[in-house]
Amino acid sequence: MRKRTRFVIVLAVLGLCFAFLYPTLKWYFWTGKDDKALALGSREKIKDYVINMTKTDIDALIASAKQGSSEPVPAKYDPLIKAAKKNLKSLGKEQPSVWTATALLAAFPENSEDKARATMSPIMEDSYRSKILSIKNAQANAVKLGLDLSGGMSIIIKADLSAVTGDSGDSSTSAKKEAMNLAIDTISNRIDKFGLTEPVIRQQGEDRIYVEIPGAADADKINSIIMGRGLLAFHIVDDDATQAFYSYYTANPTRTFDADYNLIDPSIIPADTKVLGVYSKDAYGLDERQGFLVIKKEAALEGKHLQRVSTTTSQTNEPLVVFELDKEGAEIFATVTTVNKDKRLAIVSDDKIKSAPNIKEPITGGTGTISGFSAEEAENLKTILRTAWLNVPLELENQQVIGASMGEQAINQGLMALRWGLIAVLAFMLIWYRSAGINACIAQILNLYIVFSVLSAFNLTLTLPSIAGMILTIGMAVDANVVIFERIKEELALHKSREAAIQTGFAHAFWAIMDSNITTFIAALFLSILGTGPIKGFAYSLTIGVVSSVFTALFVSRLIFDFGTETLHQKKLHITWRSLV
Repeated sequence: MRKRTRFVIVLAVLGLCFAFLYPTLKWYFWTGKDDKALALGSREKIKDYVINMTKTDIDALIASAKQGSSEPVPAKYDPLIKAAKKNLKSLGKEQPSVWTATALLAAFPENSEDKARATMSPIMEDSYRSKILSIKNAQANAVKLGLDLSGGMSIIIKADLSAVTGDSGDSSTSAKKEAMNLAIDTISNRIDKFGLTEPVIRQQGEDRIYVEIPGAADADKINSIIMGRGLLAFHIVDDDATQAFYSYYTANPTRTFDADYNLIDPSIIPADTKVLGVYSKDAYGLDERQGFLVIKKEAALEGKHLQRVSTTTSQTNEPLVVFELDKEGAEIFATVTTVNKDKRLAIVSDDKIKSAPNIKEPITGGTGTISGFSAEEAENLKTILRTAWLNVPLELENQQVIGASMGEQAINQGLMALRWGLIAVLAFMLIWYRSAGINACIAQILNLYIVFSVLSAFNLTLTLPSIAGMILTIGMAVDANVVIFERIKEELALHKSREAAIQTGFAHAFWAIMDSNITTFIAALFLSILGTGPIKGFAYSLTIGVVSSVFTALFVSRLIFDFGTETLHQKKLHITWRSLV
């Protein structure tokens, strides 16, 4: 392989690794403590913070303008300045040399202070929201610290799959897999609203779910998440009752509901109906009420009859949600859609109406489509339909709390072992192999860089066994360099040139390196497949380290040697204390 091709491959790998590692670097090194605390909070808390900060900033800006301040506005108002420049450009006006509060407000020529506030607030809110959600997204994609390093709570949940297989004893692998996926998705969707740190949730064995929640966690809140069961149902919308309700609600906006949104006067709607809010996802990913509908109390169809849900597009590129019902559900749905043709069917989850599509025609085949929304809304509805009905009983099997003090000590000891192990290996290579040892040192550092990058890319959890796997990787990686260097020394002893010795040395060392690393890789692979818990963490880091060490030894080291030979035109190779060349 030519040097230029090898250089391009190494450069591409390092660039890709930086992209993988970026969320980890951003979260652990480029994010302040206050921003971390805010990003780790629930989305409800983030929304409250953004709204409050936006109001405070707009109030301060208006107050400063009223006082006639001539000082430039702070950098936090840059989003407003950007929008103000567009406004002035569209109006054909010149931009001020200094953006003061007065100049900034003047670029939003609304008729009143309230209208100006209404125009500027969404801009500031979007700026704050984008920043915080970006940090939250970085945290979700960064390398996580395991419970043995950060402390927290570990939970093992057992899913009763007999509720899926039924009395018939159907042991279909696909049915069980789908049930477990639904259970995991449901727990993931619920857990954020409790204000908990992003959890690690994964399947363990056939019928168990392992959950790690780093940091402090309320056991009662966790139990309420686990023991709860989502409920999904389809209800017929009573349009006449909805119109009557809105007539009353418009005339009595403060006397319609109590604090829990129960009707103060139930007589305003028929006895067989109830009022529920209509919700959609806002920019924070939270349910936001858009209005109310009056629906029949009795469910027309329960969500447990749903078997499959997917999204597609019509011939006119309109997003569609396609659902399939079981045999019993198909019969019920055929009757419901025939009797209630041209009415609306409300999809209700946890007492929230997520969608209310029209029944255009009787659906008798057990398969139907829902339309009338954007592609993003279609994906949200698909998720709701798939996860809102959790027909799998969950049982808390094991729950453990680990203190954070132990984790801090373990981190320090693990990092110290990693640091001193790396220093000792690098020092040995520099002393024993002279200038060629620099080659090995660069390869070692890049090896660890690649390992951490891949851990970040796969969103793996860093534990003490993972650190042990990295320490072992250092030894495995330097072993490849030692084999190469010794082979090169043998060729130099035969009085070959630098270029010939390097080429032959790498060729002879190739299979020796591959044999040792392939056997280690196979062992690590079986550990990752058959092992559990800490064993998996060790196996993952060792597997990644083996692949990375082979790459750095055969590509990076060779590139450095070729650079010295072909670019710097070096004739000698200082790879030993004896002058062989």
